[in-house]
Amino acid sequence: MRIAYLDCFSGISGDMFLGALVDAGVPPDLFHKAVAALDVGATLSISRVERAGIAATKVDVMVNGVKDMPREEVLQNTHAAGHSHEGQGGATGAAHSHTHSDGTTHTHEHGQHRGLDEILRIIAGAPISEGAKRMSSRIFVSLGTAESKVHNVAVEQIHFHEVGAADAIVDVVCAAIGAEALAVDRFVCSPLNVGSGTVECAHGVMPVPAPATLELLKGVPMYAGEVKKELVTPTGAAIVRELAASFEPYPLMTVERIGYGAGTRDFAGHANVLRVTVGEAIASSSAASEADGRPLADAEVVVLEANLDDLNPQIIGYMVEQLLAEGALDVFTTPVQMKKSRPGTLLTVLATPGGQQALRNLIFRESSTLGVRSRREKRHVLARRHEMVQTPWGEVRIKVGSMAGSDSQIAPEYEDCRRIAAEHHVPLKIVIQEALRRYSDKENG
Repeated sequence: MRIAYLDCFSGISGDMFLGALVDAGVPPDLFHKAVAALDVGATLSISRVERAGIAATKVDVMVNGVKDMPREEVLQNTHAAGHSHEGQGGATGAAHSHTHSDGTTHTHEHGQHRGLDEILRIIAGAPISEGAKRMSSRIFVSLGTAESKVHNVAVEQIHFHEVGAADAIVDVVCAAIGAEALAVDRFVCSPLNVGSGTVECAHGVMPVPAPATLELLKGVPMYAGEVKKELVTPTGAAIVRELAASFEPYPLMTVERIGYGAGTRDFAGHANVLRVTVGEAIASSSAASEADGRPLADAEVVVLEANLDDLNPQIIGYMVEQLLAEGALDVFTTPVQMKKSRPGTLLTVLATPGGQQALRNLIFRESSTLGVRSRREKRHVLARRHEMVQTPWGEVRIKVGSMAGSDSQIAPEYEDCRRIAAEHHVPLKIVIQEALRRYSDKENG
């Protein structure tokens, strides 16, 4: 299984995540084109910087030619409509100043707002993949829901200031596009260093993490580090909350690529970067299992099942796509005969123990079932690795399964072949055949 591990030892923000993706190999042009197509008055500035001696990629969102507020700021760029600000004139439409931890002050006009519905419409109309649209929308809904709970108002009343909204739209949409372009099966995240101390915002001095950030991190392992700054921003919290299939220590994996995304500040003695490592997860059993000819035993998997007898088949198809996007190891359906002779569908989902809760919640949210069964089972898998071959139309990953030191299963990655076939107008079967031929020539070379 191909995974990406987010090492959040210095927290996470939207721009840090984008920088890490670029550093790990996601083409910057992919982001530039997406930002231009969004047409929200924003551009990207991408540069190489150092943080405590570590080289990293820095991504800055420029709104109307001006760099936006620091990412360390709390969700100060969102407010409930009509929400008053003590000492700032109160009503929506008044000027509103924010004082940041570096001493700088930014002033915004309350009359310049984008509501959550408008932002979701912008995302829905963007020329990006359906998967990226779904992920972007989920992240923004999470942001709005957290803020609405903190302020005790309906989510429809949450409005983003125009500048902050443009910045957040770019961060969120590019995060979804970049995560998709990384072409991994699932994201895994470390426990989050949220920082420590306090942050000053329009509502007064608040402890780190700020209320909306803390709301977003419910159920997520986190800790307070020595850096007395806010290290996890609301946008970063929402991205990792929706993207990560599980939160756990560094997994057993073979690393192929590494990327570092820089935060705004350069702390003495602390590298303010987000690190992403991309590679193949390794089965948890010992190498001795392979040496004696037996298949490798993977860690336990969780089997989730639900009987569906009153659900539109189109919704079932959509739910299968969502479950796979959420990190399910496999999803399949089986026609079954239910009570009172009703035809129904048995939904079966294979999940990792750490990712089962998110998948169970998705089944309840998207289907009509009132119950989901679960059980733990052992899964035995072959040792796997990826090899790259160069075809006339581009690179294709070859998945190779081996047992007792001998390759026994060879298959081109479908998504690579499908992308090449669509981009170059070549029959898919020809791309697959050519990839296999190139791999055979390489091995027999």
